[in-house]
Amino acid sequence: MKILIVDDEPKILDIVEAYLATKNYQIFRSSNGTDAMKKFELVQPNLIVLDLMLPDISGAVICQNIREISDTPIIMLTAKSTEYDILRGLQMGADDYMVKPFSPKELVARVETVLRRSAMTIVTETKWSFDKGNLVIYPAKKQVLKTQKEVILTPTEFELLTLLASYPKQIFSREQLLETVKGIEFEVLDRIIDSHIKNLRQKIEDNTRQPYFILTVYGMGYRFGGKKDESYN
Repeated sequence: MKILIVDDEPKILDIVEAYLATKNYQIFRSSNGTDAMKKFELVQPNLIVLDLMLPDISGAVICQNIREISDTPIIMLTAKSTEYDILRGLQMGADDYMVKPFSPKELVARVETVLRRSAMTIVTETKWSFDKGNLVIYPAKKQVLKTQKEVILTPTEFELLTLLASYPKQIFSREQLLETVKGIEFEVLDRIIDSHIKNLRQKIEDNTRQPYFILTVYGMGYRFGGKKDESYN
């Protein structure tokens, strides 16, 4: 597994590399955004630990650029700790978010969780089709098509979609969704799930103001609203 660490603080790079190296990950380092984008294209890492504040290109821009072409998991690492900053980072497409100062051991746990989640496959069915092929999910390939066009989802967005689609009549609370897709305690408000749901709706809904696939059950949580095409199993 290849991990790209992007941070302008040499001590942070040293610490993160040292802890991740104990898990036998292959580590690549960048101290600025320009070099990070070059290494991303060259190395094709399995995960990126990305600082939000960089001297040239912001981590936010890097995250957005990567999300346009790849679903590579991204963990934001930053000194900004307000709820607004955390939600903003997740809205950009980050899969997880850690605030400096941080526990290196916790970061390793987050990395392992995100990688495990992104590697999960569902083998019970090879293709799920909904509403006459309007939305198609290939669980094993981690591929989603909307009106026959591929949609790039982050690992977290894909996990949320497949979880909801697997149990279309079940209502999931924000806490249940957070626990399922994160796998470990996440010390921020459950509005993080709302942020991921918002991003997901922007990618698969025809009208985000009147969603069809990801439905809000007010006061309770979310459920899936698509109708499965049995002939597509």
